[in-house]
Amino acid sequence: MSARLRLTLSYAGFLLVAGIALMALVFYILRFVPEGNLNNEGPFMPDRSDLLDALWPRTWQVLLVLVVIGFGGGWFLAGRMLRPLQRINSVARRVAAGSLDHRVRLDGPHDEFRELAETFDSMLDRLQGSFDEQRRFAANAAHELRTPYAIERSMLDVALADPGALDIDRLLGRLDETNRRGIEVVEALLALATIDSGRAIDHSPLDVAETVADVLRELGPLADEAGITVSRVLGEGDIDASATLVRQLAANLVLNGIRHNTADGWVEVRTETVDDGGVEISVSNSGPLVSPALLGTLTEPFVRGVGRVATRTAGPGQGTGRGPVGSGLGLALVARVADVHGAVLQIVARPAGGLDVTVRFPGPGSAGAAAE
Repeated sequence: MSARLRLTLSYAGFLLVAGIALMALVFYILRFVPEGNLNNEGPFMPDRSDLLDALWPRTWQVLLVLVVIGFGGGWFLAGRMLRPLQRINSVARRVAAGSLDHRVRLDGPHDEFRELAETFDSMLDRLQGSFDEQRRFAANAAHELRTPYAIERSMLDVALADPGALDIDRLLGRLDETNRRGIEVVEALLALATIDSGRAIDHSPLDVAETVADVLRELGPLADEAGITVSRVLGEGDIDASATLVRQLAANLVLNGIRHNTADGWVEVRTETVDDGGVEISVSNSGPLVSPALLGTLTEPFVRGVGRVATRTAGPGQGTGRGPVGSGLGLALVARVADVHGAVLQIVARPAGGLDVTVRFPGPGSAGAAAE
């Protein structure tokens, strides 16, 4: 049974009950009319029986008319009331068919139907934004994964075309660098997929200063090779967080500072506990000027800055050489790790060039609640 029919039957039933109540009231009033003629010597005066005989058939006629009016009027009113739902249903059918461009955009009074329509439109806006972002991400990922293999194929084609002039050591070095770039992109994509999978993040007590110190110790050779001076001011700070993800966040921040830099540049890393009990990780670096338009997109996947130092993509202990830099996913990973921990990420362009990046984690005991 449709909602419209249920509303119609409800209206008709209400009128029927109202008619029956009216009849009962009339009969109750007639009880006070005495039996027999009120005046036997004058003109005819109806008694209760006469009034009942005249009232009874006409009451049923009126009740029948009320039922017809109630059904017809109820059907009409139910149609008007449910028209917004029909519009929402029409848009939902189009969306189910794959079109996310349609919206309800319901006019009229701000009632429950309009609130439902606005909530539905808001949901569609978020879905469309998410799907668009996923499409861009997939296209960019395909491009990033294709690039190193295309470079490898080109180098091998050149080597096969003229084997006599082949420099084996140089070719192997370039193939190694290009292969490492492909591995870095895949690992970054897997990290993003893990964070976005919706699985709960395990939180445990973590010493931020110790974690950042380990990261700096591992990335020191990479900074030395690039000619970047790294300074540190590591104040104490404890948080409840995933040690693996926070370590990855710190490593990406430092790598970002090294790669988005200029020759003989610098990177400064700080950790400290702030007044509200939260803990901040701050990474500042010299480098080229960053425009406001680019600044707002740095946390999007595969967005890169300009003018960075060309350093190798592999970590310490994985050979030397200079080649492609970064996967374009560093700050995207930082943003997602900060989000799942309820942390606040702030990126500010330095007037002299480079960036100031700060991540403020909530104090112990509040990170898990924030993530939920």
